Amino acid sequence: MAEAGYEHKSVLYEETVNALVLADFHAKSAAVRQWAVPVKRDGVFVDGTFGRGGHSRLLLSALSESARLFVFDKDPRAIEAAMQLSREDARVTVIHDGFATMVPALAEQGVTQIDGVMMDLGVSSPQIDDAARGFSFMRDGPLDMRMDTSRGQTAAQWLAQASVDNMKEVIKYYGEERFAFQIAKAIDARRQSSPLCTTLELAELVANVVRTREKGQHPATRTFQAIRIHINEELKELADTLASILKVLAPQGRMAVISFHSLEDRMVKQCFAAASSLPPELARMPLRESEMPEPVLRNLGRVLAEESEVRDNPRSRSAVLRVAERTAAVWNQAHENAIRAALPGMDTQKRRGSWPASH
Repeated sequence: MAEAGYEHKSVLYEETVNALVLADFHAKSAAVRQWAVPVKRDGVFVDGTFGRGGHSRLLLSALSESARLFVFDKDPRAIEAAMQLSREDARVTVIHDGFATMVPALAEQGVTQIDGVMMDLGVSSPQIDDAARGFSFMRDGPLDMRMDTSRGQTAAQWLAQASVDNMKEVIKYYGEERFAFQIAKAIDARRQSSPLCTTLELAELVANVVRTREKGQHPATRTFQAIRIHINEELKELADTLASILKVLAPQGRMAVISFHSLEDRMVKQCFAAASSLPPELARMPLRESEMPEPVLRNLGRVLAEESEVRDNPRSRSAVLRVAERTAAVWNQAHENAIRAALPGMDTQKRRGSWPASH
């Protein structure tokens, strides 16, 4: 069910679903942004981040009666909405968990191959606009920030015990915040007298430290982003998921991923680039071009929100949709090694192992 009084706007709405169902999809094609229900598609599809179901509902309108759609989400409120949809449409199966569990969870359902998967990596608008969730620096609420409020450590609990170095590393690398050390020191000084318990307390503290910021951006934007990513282990889960999805994606199956900041987008880009290239050990072999094995992915490009969408939905401003298609190449360990080697190439991933766990 949607929150009362709120109209949810899915980012890159038609573009994402077109990426999964249009036979001749390519990011530079004019058809990308035009919604015309294609021939009904059969197959098994996955929405790894159901949210409030905007993309899923549009996808269902393009699927045949025999198709299946599995939807994942950690958020209990999202699961409520997903369960309502499943009662309305028998093609929908709901799994209350993050997309990192996708492959084993599908296997438990008897599914070993899928024809398309989409993931919207942003925090959903209802989550941001619900002050009680603790994601917003504009609305006062408890410092929670958990995607799944039924488990795990809250942001307030982490801020109460994390070392200055730990906080600095998280804020610097997950938030790309150049004032990370000063923010960490200010948090430490504050908690000596009283704990940080609410979103506005943290936002005001950060605003007093960060004196310069990009036009139109709140001083606490990067800090809130960093803490949220850390609490929910978002980049770790994304890396694991990107590497595993290719094992179950059927030939000509598509992967469509929307990211909202550079760390996520870089990871998706690295995964697609590695999977669209030959593993290094094969690329060095003395073979003719005609003898070279086919990569496991074909990169179909990226799509950005148009100006009209940004005007209507400012949260789409930083959205990047990347799309790739599985080839018929046989998956092997060399492919997985190459992809996993590409994904940890970021500072956040290199340093993660030395940081205290979120949970």
